[in-house]
Amino acid sequence: MRFPSMSARVRLAVRVSSVALCGAGSLFAAAASAQTTPDAAPQPGASAAGVTADPTAEAAARANQVSTEPVPSPDGQTPVQPAGAQANGGGDIVVTGIRASLASAARIKRNSTLIVDSISAEDIGKLPDVSIADSLARLPGVAAQRVEGRDQNLSIRGLGPDFSTTLLNGREQVTVGDNRGVEFDQYPSEFFQNVNVYKTADASLIAPGIAGTVDLRMLRPLAQSKRVLVVSARGEMNQLKALNPDSSRYGYRASATYVDKFAGDTLGVALGASLTRTPTQNERYNSWGYPTDAAGDLILGGAKPYVESATLNRYGVVGTLEWQPSDRFHSTFDALYSHFTDTRRLRGIEFPLAYSNPTLVSATASNGIVDQATFTNVYGVQRNDYQKRRANSFSLGWNNQFSFTDTLHLNVDASWSHAKRTDYLLESYTGTGFAKSGIPDTLTITRQNNGIYNIATTLNYADPTLFRSTDPQGWGFAADQGAIVQAGYYNRPSFKDDLKALRGTLTGDIQGSVLKSWEIGGNYSRREKTNDFTSYFLCPQGGGATCAVRDQTPTSAAIPASALLKNTVSLGYLGIPQMLTYDPTDLVGSFYKQARNLNPGEFGRRFTITENVWTGYAKLNIDGEVGGKAVKGSLGVQAVHTQQSSTGVQAGLDPVTAGLTLATIQGKHSYWNVMPSASFSVELLEATYVKLGASQTMVRPRMDQEKITQTFSINTSNVGRGNPALFPVFSATGGNLNLEPYQSTNIDVSLEKYFPGGGYVALSGYFKKLSDYVDPNNSLAFDYSRFVSLLPAAQQALLAPGEEIGFATAPANTGKGYLQGLEGTVSLPFKMLSHYLDGFGVFATGTITDSAIRYSSNPTVNLTVPGLSKYVYSLTAFYEKNGFQARLNYRYRSKFLAEIQGLSADPTQVQAKAEAILDAQIGYDFREGPLKGLSVLLQGKNLTDRPFVTYYNNDPRQIRDYQRYGRDFFVGVTYKF
Repeated sequence: MRFPSMSARVRLAVRVSSVALCGAGSLFAAAASAQTTPDAAPQPGASAAGVTADPTAEAAARANQVSTEPVPSPDGQTPVQPAGAQANGGGDIVVTGIRASLASAARIKRNSTLIVDSISAEDIGKLPDVSIADSLARLPGVAAQRVEGRDQNLSIRGLGPDFSTTLLNGREQVTVGDNRGVEFDQYPSEFFQNVNVYKTADASLIAPGIAGTVDLRMLRPLAQSKRVLVVSARGEMNQLKALNPDSSRYGYRASATYVDKFAGDTLGVALGASLTRTPTQNERYNSWGYPTDAAGDLILGGAKPYVESATLNRYGVVGTLEWQPSDRFHSTFDALYSHFTDTRRLRGIEFPLAYSNPTLVSATASNGIVDQATFTNVYGVQRNDYQKRRANSFSLGWNNQFSFTDTLHLNVDASWSHAKRTDYLLESYTGTGFAKSGIPDTLTITRQNNGIYNIATTLNYADPTLFRSTDPQGWGFAADQGAIVQAGYYNRPSFKDDLKALRGTLTGDIQGSVLKSWEIGGNYSRREKTNDFTSYFLCPQGGGATCAVRDQTPTSAAIPASALLKNTVSLGYLGIPQMLTYDPTDLVGSFYKQARNLNPGEFGRRFTITENVWTGYAKLNIDGEVGGKAVKGSLGVQAVHTQQSSTGVQAGLDPVTAGLTLATIQGKHSYWNVMPSASFSVELLEATYVKLGASQTMVRPRMDQEKITQTFSINTSNVGRGNPALFPVFSATGGNLNLEPYQSTNIDVSLEKYFPGGGYVALSGYFKKLSDYVDPNNSLAFDYSRFVSLLPAAQQALLAPGEEIGFATAPANTGKGYLQGLEGTVSLPFKMLSHYLDGFGVFATGTITDSAIRYSSNPTVNLTVPGLSKYVYSLTAFYEKNGFQARLNYRYRSKFLAEIQGLSADPTQVQAKAEAILDAQIGYDFREGPLKGLSVLLQGKNLTDRPFVTYYNNDPRQIRDYQRYGRDFFVGVTYKF
């Protein structure tokens, strides 16, 4: 609900509440006569995030099928049962490794009233995949997008990373990215005991996303039975040989975890450290688009192929201190720090073709697209680029649980999360002459079976006497300086993200009723994110202080011999045998002159956003029997007040001098949201559950859309014409500080059947009615009176009344739509079919999702939700027995709208092709003899060698980007003392 204009939101909240209350009506009608079910395990108490644990976290002992060990709730800290423990109370089955991980995840799913899927560590410091994102991509409804060869961005139920939130031990986290979506590379997977993905909402779950909530859970030392020390090391190799001579295809990973208890098991300590060096090789092809030629056939507009070599260096440390001197007090302090440096070397050649002025000599086509063509008068732009990203993130949390009585508890939780990232993006160009004045090339392009073009050249692109540092196409330009000798470019975006939160929760038990307990709480958070961009033109030394041609800047210069590398780079995968290869970092500071880019667009990306959020909530937990059926659940509501503010600049060009004009701008906006929720889990038959959920959820807009910053322009020819809607004097593009969250009304249902042998099947359906959807292209009126003084005096006198009002192209909450789907899971140990198959099993998931979004600016066109694949499925087949384990995982997602880093590091959405990825691993754990405690592992990733492919205009023939990463192989050892 929003105040003061709350009527629409109130009506929406009432509708959701009605759904929830109707579902609960029969429960309350029977409450007076219902017989409550005795607890099989003590109420677990408060969470690490300061929230009382879900009452469904009690063990299902009455079914005598699962362990009475408490399990994590969506907001509880109750520990997961350690791997290797007995999996079922109904049989003498002892499992470890993969089977223990699946059994633990099944217990979490079974005992939660919410619809949740989980991954659990096979052992301390050992999640079952290479990375967190790899593991999560095996869950139903979850798909991963590869970024530079690594699974990084997650889509949950068809909604991209902007629609979900990520928690660490129940606390909202900042990101090292430029928006809210978490890059999972920042978290070492060894630090986590389990990861829960909540698909439905709960009133006590702070900041739940529309798509879902990912909660990363570190282990709790007091839950461990004994002292543990685990060390591991792993080597890594990429299938592709090092594509750049100053890189390597080999990497490594090392980690150590120590857990112990002291002072009569009242004080627990867990410490961990991780060190990673991960290489990536990428044969990359990029096109400029596909215009039509004179015959009406699609023809390649230009190509930009690269070979890219990247190395991710990351180290992290984690610590947990847990103290429980009595049943009345429990305190836990967590700290996590992660640092990574991602270094990339990219070398390639840009070939402007149909979008430039080469001469098309000949072309042959089939099915409307040119298969082969020859161009003359081509001026290629050689690129030797270097990129380096440094990021630091840390998270601190302190949780304290006080039990005043056996039935009244107070929890206080404080946290601080901070991240900082700086990118160093260096581009360096060479060509045969400045602004197409050198020796031209003749190219023949031939379309290959994979859709990309082979390129045959006539020039020797490795000749340092022919190719010099210059601006081959004459692209450099500054409004106040004219032509620029842009022989290179340096872009330095920097991001800071800071989040502080304080939470308090009071809980109490209710006796003699189907109502189990009540809970009230409040949370305050302050988040501040700053985006800063600085960029420079690079040109040869000489002339004046700028890079302008009029300032006598040399138009070209030979690359110093000291910067040239001994081995050249080959683009042989496209038919180009070699190119000029040098280290561009050697040219910065000595060879290159730097001139600040003062174009307004560079300043229009700067902003600071501050969000102060107050959340209050209340809920009732249900646990008992109604009509002879076991029922659990909750009814609750959240009230959220947000006050957001932003500072930035309005950047434009002076219409007289053409110089940069900057003006500081700031503002604030506040609003309310009220979000009811209800969830129920009914055990219809023994070990057969129906789970229902109804809720209103929200997710805040992208921060680069919420900014107040604008880039404006002034059209002096419209002065005095009147009607600024048709003849604007002032116009701008930018963000919208008045943006409010996306809203979603959600209905969820799940049917889950659990088997005595440890497996289960589940089928879930979901529907989300989306409103206040952010349309990025709206026209909003804005007062530009402060810039009237930039007009010449004569034009100021001619300015008609109202012409100081202009229109800004900015996002607004004018979209709406829906998302619906089905997801299924089968977790099946084959021993339940035959004892001869003991050790074999499968874990299979499948999802089908449909959506439609419409903007008010174009209400007849249905748009695709970013990140949505209509079909997503995963199949994991495994064998594990007597210490030996083997696993094969195949996952598929159909085409989707992906987000990549576009020009000048701006996020760009593009259509991506379907992907099918095959991973495998085998290993052995020594359980007896002198090697007891040692385990060895061999893994292969992307064994299908599937490239990441995007395309234009919903036409897979029009390939935009083609990235081949090759296969990755890992060999590792772990020793547990």
